[in-house]
Amino acid sequence: MAPKTPLRRQLLLAFGILFGGGIFVASVGLALALPNLDTPREVGGYVLVLLLVELLVIFVIGRLTLGRTLFRPMDGLVNDVRTMASGVYEHRVRPAPTTELQAVADSVNAMAERLIQDQTALAGNVASLDETNKALVEARAQVVRAARLASTGTLASGIAHELGNPLGALLAYVDVARARTEAEGGETELLDSVREEAIRIDRIIRSLLDFARSKESDSGPRPAWPVVERVRDLLEAQGRLEGVESRWEAKGEVPSVLIDAQRLEQVLVNLLLNALEAIENQADKMILVTLQEEPGPASLFPRRRRGDPPGVNYAHRRRIAAVEGGRNSAPLSVAERVVVLTVEDNGPGIAPETLEEIFDPFFTTKEPGKGTGLGLALSAQLVEGVGGEILAGNRKGGGAIFTLRLPGETRTPEGPDTSLEDEVDGGEGR
Repeated sequence: MAPKTPLRRQLLLAFGILFGGGIFVASVGLALALPNLDTPREVGGYVLVLLLVELLVIFVIGRLTLGRTLFRPMDGLVNDVRTMASGVYEHRVRPAPTTELQAVADSVNAMAERLIQDQTALAGNVASLDETNKALVEARAQVVRAARLASTGTLASGIAHELGNPLGALLAYVDVARARTEAEGGETELLDSVREEAIRIDRIIRSLLDFARSKESDSGPRPAWPVVERVRDLLEAQGRLEGVESRWEAKGEVPSVLIDAQRLEQVLVNLLLNALEAIENQADKMILVTLQEEPGPASLFPRRRRGDPPGVNYAHRRRIAAVEGGRNSAPLSVAERVVVLTVEDNGPGIAPETLEEIFDPFFTTKEPGKGTGLGLALSAQLVEGVGGEILAGNRKGGGAIFTLRLPGETRTPEGPDTSLEDEVDGGEGR
């Protein structure tokens, strides 16, 4: 590349030549024309015309010279800088014809390179903070769940210690007494009733222990619809769906859920059995199970908003703010896709005063002896254990609706998100 000429040198040289040439042409013109001019008026007119022509020539040549050496390069520099200021830091200022303008272009390009480096470092730091905040949100949710279940766990441990061994001994004594009574030809009806009630107590204790015991979920996403179909086939094989209008719908392509199949099946079976009991006295029995996807809170927060540096993702701040505001339970608050599973029936519904207690341990609306009040509590514990939530409410047309919301498997992003930000009743009991 040829060395660039300083702008002041070009301008001084161009205008020096221009003025020198103009004076020379004017002098020659006057020397040639003066002998032929007779009156001062003719001389004045000729000088005026010569001066106007000289000024016109200076203007045209000066404009061409300045346009080539200053105006056009300055316009190009301004346009390039505006492009870079709009956030396109990869753009570069084009080479300039003079030393001074080239120095400005090199300085602006160097500044853009530094901005890109700082932006890359900032994006890395933000990504690290994002992952850290996700971990903190999940850890906090675990602490909240642990604190909520601490008293129940203590109670369960005490029950297991205080009642487990005596209950086992009682069953053994009943079996011995029953065997002796049979050997003597006596009636064992009372002993059978005692043994049945003792077994029922044992089931309650085990259910309570299952509720209080922390269970690790099997890692890896699982498709939910095969679990729904398996539960449907199970209930049909047992004849529980006879005389019931049951509809099972999967709307659209539903992502896999982050819960193992056994947990989901246990929860779904419990909800469906409750629904079947609720519609026992209905003339037209109906159950509707629906599986669908809804956008998660993370997908609703734009990755960028006006004022964010290009390429930097501040969405984690908006997700954390949502959690702090109590709008979503973690880690649903950081999920991009949420799987929604609803179980509806046309039974009597849930009394409004019981909605807040529906998932509490030992709360039940069933008749004494027909329910332990642990079914829905255990279901809620299983769902919340994987970061989901379960809600209970009443349908508009009558009946109850239970809604499971579970974190879905995240799509693999196809490219950066450059979008800009512009500024149910709750019910077991049954």
